Amino acid sequence: MSDLSFLKLVEPSHWVRVREHETKIGQAIHSLALEGSFEQSLASAWEGGQRVAIVGIPESIGIKANLGRPGAEGGWQAFLQNFLNLQKTGLVSTHELLLVGSIECSDLMQQAESLSIEDEQELAELRRLTAMIDARVSRVLAPIFAQDFDVVVIGGGHNNAYPLLKSLHQVTDQTVGAVNLDPHADFRATEGRHSGNGFSYAYVEGILECYHVVGLHPGKNSASSLRNLSDAGMRYHSIHRLFERSFNEVMDEVVAKADSWQRPLGIELDVDALTGVPASAINYSGLSLAQGFQFVKRLAELPDARYVHLAEAAPSLCSAGPEEGLKVTGQVLCELTTAYLHGRERRR
Repeated sequence: MSDLSFLKLVEPSHWVRVREHETKIGQAIHSLALEGSFEQSLASAWEGGQRVAIVGIPESIGIKANLGRPGAEGGWQAFLQNFLNLQKTGLVSTHELLLVGSIECSDLMQQAESLSIEDEQELAELRRLTAMIDARVSRVLAPIFAQDFDVVVIGGGHNNAYPLLKSLHQVTDQTVGAVNLDPHADFRATEGRHSGNGFSYAYVEGILECYHVVGLHPGKNSASSLRNLSDAGMRYHSIHRLFERSFNEVMDEVVAKADSWQRPLGIELDVDALTGVPASAINYSGLSLAQGFQFVKRLAELPDARYVHLAEAAPSLCSAGPEEGLKVTGQVLCELTTAYLHGRERRR
C-alpha cells in the first residue's frame, strides 16, 4: 500500500447536524491533514497541540474467525454519528483531539463475506485475513505511538488488541501491560489469528508481560483458556466477585496492580462486559455503563496509560433494529471515550 492508502480519512462535517448558535465537537475537532508522509502529518498535528489520536477499525473478520457473529464493523460509524454531535461545552479538551480516521478494511471484509466458518480451509482463510488486519493496524498505530500520542481506538473485533500491544511494544522497546474489562480472557490457543487469542499471541511472542482481566465469567471461557491464563501467571477478578464486592474497592486493587507494573499500559474494554449493549456476544448479566466509565477513567489516570481500545460494539445486532443500535452503541462508545479523556486530564 502507498503511504496513506491504508487510511480512510474523516470529514467531520459529513457527520455533524448543524444548528444555529451551537458548536458541536465535530465543528471544532482537528482532523488529520495530508502534509507529506503519514509521520510528517502526525508531527505537524503534535506541533499544533493535538495530543489524543482517535482511530477506527471497522471490521468483524476476527470475530467471524473466532466463530462469532459479525457486526462490529459498525462501531466506528456509531461513534462518529454520536461523538461529533456532542456539544462543545468544555466536556472534553477538543483542541487536543486529532481525528486520524479509520484503517481501511473494506477490501478484506469483502473477501471474508462469502467465507464459511463451517469449512476448515475457509476458516483458515478468515484467520489469514485477520493477520492482514494486524499488519495494517500496526502500520497505523506504530507512528502514532512513536509521536507520543495517547490513542482512542474504536473497534472492530478484540483481535485488534494484539497489533495494538505489538505496536506499543515495538515503539517503546519494552514489554507492555494490559487490563481488560471483559467476560472473556481472550487467551485461547494460538491456532491462527482471531478475536479470542489477541492476548495469548501477545504473551507467547514476548510482548505482553502483565495482564489482568476484570469481570471474567469462568463459565464463558474454556478450561484450556483459563489454564493458559493461569500458566502464564495472569490473574482476574471474576464477575461473581464483582457482584459481591464494592466496585470502587475492586478498582482500587486493579489500579494499584497496574501502577506497580511500571510499563506502558493498554486499557482494553469489550463492550459485551456491559449489560445489554449490542455486541457479538451480548451480555444480560454484566456490569453497568457507570462501572465501565469508572474502569476506563481510573486506569487512564495512570501515567503509563497509552491507549483505550473499545471493542466489539455491533449496532446491527441490536434487537430493536440497526438504527436504534447506532444510537445505543454510539452513546456507550462516547461515554467510554469521555472517561478516558477525563482520566487523562487528571494526570496533569
